[in-house]
Amino acid sequence: MTKRSALGDQRSAAAPSLAAELEERRRLVEDALGRALPPESAWPETIHRAVRYSLFAGGKRIRPLLVLAAGEAVGASRDDVMPLACAAEMIHTYSLVHDDLPAMDDDDLRRGKPTSHKVFGEAIAILAGDALLTRAFAVMADAPRDEDSVRLGRRLAATAILAEAAGTTGLIGGQVLDLEAEGRDVDGPTLERMHRAKTGALLGACVRGGAVLGGGEGADLERLGRYASAIGLAFQVVDDVLDETGAAHELGKTAGKDARAGKATYVSVHGLEESRRMARGLLGEAVAALAPLGARARLLEGLARMIVERRA
Repeated sequence: MTKRSALGDQRSAAAPSLAAELEERRRLVEDALGRALPPESAWPETIHRAVRYSLFAGGKRIRPLLVLAAGEAVGASRDDVMPLACAAEMIHTYSLVHDDLPAMDDDDLRRGKPTSHKVFGEAIAILAGDALLTRAFAVMADAPRDEDSVRLGRRLAATAILAEAAGTTGLIGGQVLDLEAEGRDVDGPTLERMHRAKTGALLGACVRGGAVLGGGEGADLERLGRYASAIGLAFQVVDDVLDETGAAHELGKTAGKDARAGKATYVSVHGLEESRRMARGLLGEAVAALAPLGARARLLEGLARMIVERRA
C-alpha cells in the first residue's frame, strides 16, 4: 500500500527519469563536497572528523539540487554553480549542528544518527558549525585565477545573496524569533515572518543565487524569485506537518518535539488540515511561476513537488 504523504493524500512515486536525474546531480554534489573539505587526517583531526560527520550524515541535498536546477534553468553549466551548491549545503549543515545544541533545540538525533554534540561534545560541535560556515565562504571566494570580470561579478552577487540569507535578516534572525516565541501565542503573520527567515531565506538564496551565478537576467530572475519565495515557505509548512504526523524513524529526528517545547508551528497556529491546504497552495504558486520557462524548469518543478509531497 502506498504511504500517505505529508499532505495526507495518495501520491505516486516521481517519474523514474526525473528521480534518476536528481540522483545523478546528488552524487555530483557529494563528490564536490568531499573535495571542498580537508580530509579527516588533516590537522586538527578532531574538527575535520566532526565537520565530515555532520556534512555526510545523510540528507536529501535539496538545497544544492535547487542551486543546480536554477542554474540549468538559465543555461548555466554545473561547474558554474557547483561552488554555491556546496556552500549552501555547508551553511545548512552548520545551522543544524548549532540548532541541535542544548542551548537551542536540544536534540539528540539528526538524520537518524546521534547529533554532533552527542558524539564530539558541545564545544567541538560549536566549532564544527563555525568551520562549516567559514568554509562555505572560502569556497565561494576561491575563483579561478583566469576568471573574467563578468563571472567574478556574478560570483560576488551570489555570495552576497547567500550571506544575507544566512545573516540576521535571514536564518539567524528567524532562529531568534523562534527562540523568543517559545511558550507564547504567535499570530499568523509573525509565524510567516519567522519561517520565511529561518528556513525560507536559505532555500530562496539557493534558487536566486544559482540563477544569478548562472547568468540569469530580467524576467527569468523575477519568475525564479517568486518560485523561491513559495517553495521556501512551503518547506517549513510541510516540516511542521511532518513533525505532527511523522515518526522518528521516518524523519531521522525526534518527532513531536516542537509541540512539546511549546514552539509556534503552522499546525499549532493554523491546524493540520489548513496547513496541508496552505502547502498545496504554495506548490501551485511555485509551479505557476515556472510555467513561462517551459522545459527549462522541469527539475525545479520536480523539486517543488518533492518538497511538498515528501514524507520525511
